[in-house]
Order: sequence, then C-alpha cells, then structure tokens
Amino acid sequence: MGLDYTAGCVNFRDVGEWLALIAGRPILQQHRLLRGGKLDHVRCAAMIDHPGSVLNLRRGPDQVAWLFGARPLHLPANDGLENYDTGHPKVRRWLCRVVQAAADPQTPLPLLVHCTSGKDRTGVAIAAILFNLGVDPALITEEYLLSDGEVQRDWIAQALEGFTKTDRYFTGVDLLTLRRRFCAPTSDEELHRSPF
Repeated sequence: MGLDYTAGCVNFRDVGEWLALIAGRPILQQHRLLRGGKLDHVRCAAMIDHPGSVLNLRRGPDQVAWLFGARPLHLPANDGLENYDTGHPKVRRWLCRVVQAAADPQTPLPLLVHCTSGKDRTGVAIAAILFNLGVDPALITEEYLLSDGEVQRDWIAQALEGFTKTDRYFTGVDLLTLRRRFCAPTSDEELHRSPF
C-alpha cells in the first residue's frame, strides 16, 4: 500500500518531539525542526505546525499558497538513492548548503524540511542536521526509521558513515549557532562542546 498524499503532509513530524520519545529525554527543542512530504494537499498552516521557513528539497518550487506565509528556501536534489551516498562531492555540497540554511539566523524557525515523501532526501538532510548537532547516530537512525514507505537501516547507515569520511565535511557551518537554534537547553559546558 502506497502513501496517501491527499491526506495532508505525509511523514510529517516534529523531530525534537520524536527524538525525546525515542531517547526518553529532550535532545532538541520541540517545535524548531519539522519534517515531512510534499505540501500540495495541506489546507492550513496548523497541519504543518505553522513553520517560519519551508526548505523544499524537491526539484520543482513550492506554490506560494502552500507556504502560509513561511519563508521559502529551495535546495533541490534528485530523488533517488544516490543521496544516501554522502561521500559523493555533489551530495556533500548539497548537504552543506542544507545545514548552513538551518544554522542561518535569518532562517525563521520552526524550519520545515520536505521533499515528496518526506523520507529519502528529507531523511538524509535531517540526518545531516542532527549529525552536526551531535545527536547519537543510533537515535538519528531510529528517527529516520519512523517514516512510512520504503526506508532501510542500511541506507541511513551509509549516509551517516559518509559524514565521517572527511575531516571537514560540513565546511562553513556555524556549529555553535546551529546548536543554539535547535538543541534542548543544557549547561554552558555542554553547549560549547564540539559534536565531533
């Protein structure tokens, strides 16, 4: 049985809320990082938790009416399993731009990251953001596996492994600003610790 795209935004969720449920403790602030599928059948902003920004990973742009006043961001990628190959230079450049957009103070929160089904391109992009936030790879994997549709542990493991294969994979990312924007409140010592 396929995904029902007419029911709203498939695979929509608050990443912070679900990570807290998986981990049994807050990891991210809730209502800061949202994810889902295409917005074509979303009828009101409440269905997608009133995002401040919408980061579209699909090739085509979002219709203005689908954004409900949110700031549009468009960082397209092809729809395919090649996006899990995070060691590929093209995928690395794309993911750097995704994480830079999330870290940018000019990107109003909450940030909704979406593609067509909210699982492949979105799954890799969310994994990249969470990796840079220092989230445990096991938690990143479990969050990814919550998606309906075909998802595989091996695919996200490949993506996570690719992040570690180069010293400065995510160049130009302000990690401190990224963590301040998304991480759950912690002590100053934990906030200043590098996730690497």
